[in-house]
Amino acid sequence: MVDLRKAPFFLSDSDLMWVEEMLSSMTLEEKAGQVFCPMGFTGDENVLRHLVCDVGIGGLMYRADSAANIRKTHETIQKLSRIPLLLAANTEAGGDGLAFEGTSFGQPMAVAATDDPENAYHMGYVAAKEGAALGLNWSFAPIVDIDLEFHNPITNVRTFGSDPDRVIANASRYMDGANENGVAVAIKHFPGDGVDERDQHILTSVNSLSVEDWDKNYGKVYEKLIVKGAQTVMAGHIAQPAYVAALKPDATCEEKMLPASLNPVLLTGLLRGKLGFNGLICTDSTPMVGFTAAMPREKAIPSAIAAGADMILFNKDLEEDLGFLMAGLENGILTEARLDEAVMRILGTKAALGLHKKKMDGTLVPGVERLSEVGCARHKAWAKNVAEKSITLVKDSQKLLPISPAKYRRVYLNVIQKDMSPENPVVTHWKELFEKEGFEVTVRDRRVSITVQDYMTDQLSPEKAALMHEMYRSVGEAKKAYDLYVYICNMENASNNTTLRLNWNVAFGLGDDAPWLVQEIPVMMISTAYPYHLFDAPMVKTYINAYSAKGDFCDAVMERIMGRAEFTGKSPVDPFCGKEYI
Repeated sequence: MVDLRKAPFFLSDSDLMWVEEMLSSMTLEEKAGQVFCPMGFTGDENVLRHLVCDVGIGGLMYRADSAANIRKTHETIQKLSRIPLLLAANTEAGGDGLAFEGTSFGQPMAVAATDDPENAYHMGYVAAKEGAALGLNWSFAPIVDIDLEFHNPITNVRTFGSDPDRVIANASRYMDGANENGVAVAIKHFPGDGVDERDQHILTSVNSLSVEDWDKNYGKVYEKLIVKGAQTVMAGHIAQPAYVAALKPDATCEEKMLPASLNPVLLTGLLRGKLGFNGLICTDSTPMVGFTAAMPREKAIPSAIAAGADMILFNKDLEEDLGFLMAGLENGILTEARLDEAVMRILGTKAALGLHKKKMDGTLVPGVERLSEVGCARHKAWAKNVAEKSITLVKDSQKLLPISPAKYRRVYLNVIQKDMSPENPVVTHWKELFEKEGFEVTVRDRRVSITVQDYMTDQLSPEKAALMHEMYRSVGEAKKAYDLYVYICNMENASNNTTLRLNWNVAFGLGDDAPWLVQEIPVMMISTAYPYHLFDAPMVKTYINAYSAKGDFCDAVMERIMGRAEFTGKSPVDPFCGKEYI
């Protein structure tokens, strides 16, 4: 059985007694319920009562809502439940992961770009402080993936960069901030995202490093943070075939390609065995295709626990998944002894956080007076400091900066993002920033594009006719129209993307909104998300990485391109993507 006196639990005799008494009092069905951590979708008391009283779930996670709503919902949950719940959130970059009003530090890569791990401490402190004020006790952070593959659409700015030592330094300080506020961390996504260019949300991705290279990178990160005391690890839907082959030489191809969330060799052999992790293992979201496509769900749910995971994150259907787990106990996929071990770690984590004592004291969720901590001035000042210190000037080979209305009065502003409306808040904010400085700004309406069919008609709309003229006008006329082209690339990473590459509106190779005129008119590109756009725009001579489109970051960029502040950010990745010619 699990030794809860050892790291990361360190339970006292009285704490251990609570765990043992609670475990011995539970029915098999109650134990099964404890291993589930579904997604919370409502604060309705009847729904919550069913989840915590009938099913007996062990944890619950909500996406961001208003601070007051989250606090009230958490309070209801903990009052209803006999066993206190682990209440989680994706507080990866601050308190905004749980509350709309929460403080945002932009992204982990922005923190890393300040080249000061104290900012990671502030991020972890704020995430946990603001979360704990609302009843949070489990942070699905810090992300300890290493951004080794620039094509990956989901890692990039969510990571602390491509250097494992920088990842360790920043993740370690995030942990310090969380620990000070009594919130458990979940380092993720074991065995490590950022090697494959594909997203585990839509397939089982592969960490293809050799054993030696994995040890030097991800192994080093996990070893250091486990020794430091990380309470939980989130297992990704990511295969690591080299280590499976090393630990089980007779492994089949299918076994090598099983995601860690279902792989006993990786969870029990590597994470528990070689790395010595004794804490709670939680799967990543099980509705993700990287999990669902690996094996039938009826087998996968009990197999995840049998493989070494202690909690199942999210469900396709909770009642069905609970049935699958019970069936797995009956048909031998999962043993009751292994289920007891999982529940013991869950209860041990709760006891290590003092949740059983807080349950008795009625302090699991603080009073409404602590709502004032969410988004408070002190936290926002720390976040603003990150914005000011992180902005990175990657290149300015044309010596464009600083700019001024005297030099470049007429600005053509092209904001590239998913929402192509010129009325989008990101577009209007940048337009206002430039106009406030005295520039005349023309915004590219990206809803308008030219198709092959448009060349066959004389009945173009006024908008298309204007764009057609823009495409075919002379270079001399273009120079008379504008003094500076500014591209704002707000290509944010999000689940289920296959790529974050730039896609220009072009027809027959005729520029349109691509930077075809870099040799004619000064062009500046500012990325407020994905840091690798030079791969698709190597011709751009002035390029800035801002890492976030939040207001403080945009304001900080403006201060720097106007020459009122210095660029101090240091890129945590290679923004040139290994291409010497960029």
